Amino acid sequence: MKIVTIVGARPQFIKAAAVSRLLRSAAREVLVHTGQHYDVNMSEVFFRELGIPAPDYLLGVGSASHGEQTGEMLKQIESVLFREKPGWVLVYGDTNSTLAGALAAAKLHVPVAHVEAGLRSFNRRMPEEVNRVLTDHVSTLLFAPTETAVRNLRREGISAGVWQVGDVMYDAVLQHLDHAREHSQILKRHQLCPKEYVLATLHRAENTDDIQRLHSIMSALAEIGREIPVVLPLHPRTRHLIGGLPALTTAPLRMIEPVSYFDMLRLESSARCIVTDSGGVQKEAFFLRVPCVTTRDESEWLETIDSGWNTLVGADRMKIVKAARQAAPGRSGEWPYGKGDSGKQIVNILAFGRPRPTVEPHRAESPSAERLRTTEERANVNAYSLPHAVFPA
Repeated sequence: MKIVTIVGARPQFIKAAAVSRLLRSAAREVLVHTGQHYDVNMSEVFFRELGIPAPDYLLGVGSASHGEQTGEMLKQIESVLFREKPGWVLVYGDTNSTLAGALAAAKLHVPVAHVEAGLRSFNRRMPEEVNRVLTDHVSTLLFAPTETAVRNLRREGISAGVWQVGDVMYDAVLQHLDHAREHSQILKRHQLCPKEYVLATLHRAENTDDIQRLHSIMSALAEIGREIPVVLPLHPRTRHLIGGLPALTTAPLRMIEPVSYFDMLRLESSARCIVTDSGGVQKEAFFLRVPCVTTRDESEWLETIDSGWNTLVGADRMKIVKAARQAAPGRSGEWPYGKGDSGKQIVNILAFGRPRPTVEPHRAESPSAERLRTTEERANVNAYSLPHAVFPA
């Protein structure tokens, strides 16, 4: 069986790393990198660190408006699918690369498998929300990370082909956390002491493209930075936007270049608190048991909020500062993101036709990152029918 995997952005590299190694032992994977993230610190370093095979196709699409970028990806991915004639197209998350891959496949009648299906912020102004909804509705297999995601799909009339498999980013954290702690020099390099700094990230268009929101968030981080060091790895796009606002560039923050996955895990696991607008960082904070403050008006990861580990504050300066000052551990107990075997389940379903039925959320006795361990996969054999690809002669 041949499977074409589409990636293009930093979070997708992490997710693909948890699946590709296992997938290649069971099927032929053709890896397509759209080039949506092309900076060395946003792309190449992730392939090196995570052991992801070099892409079979590097499309080099780069930055552009949403329509232009998605259209160019769609055009080039279609050409790859004509050439490779795969049995499946595998996509991750909610980026323009995700949508382009799903649409190109669906129009050629190639079945689509979507990892991280069913997430909803219920805010259609977010490009990511549009991408994930459309991708889910053209997918044959939908790998949902949580029971909440399964319910979201069910409300939209999607039940066939839905499997709750847990979160592949949790697989990645379990696999790489010890190595990151042992080998990353990021704390030493920036003279940081564990639990004596705040880690911040800022990149979503809803925050960076709105000058008032951007100024409010940066002003809050600056105020926090007068009390405790604030480390802010800057997305290239955010750095460019901040550069046009001199008052923000002189804020008392430690603005650094984007960091590798291992360095990011080290920074996250050792932070006193994390302030972010990233969906992936919200989850990683939860996995690592670090209090999180999210500078958005809604979140797809409701479990992190319900547990008390994550607080939604929007872009309100006073709320951000207050939440960061009061950040404290949430509740232990229910563990909704699986057991660290999501990659195994996905590969079993794709390559061997052995889906695992939806299960109840795992309850961990002590869900600290140091003690979390993977468990053996328990899969049931199930038959399901798939559409056949139609390629013009």
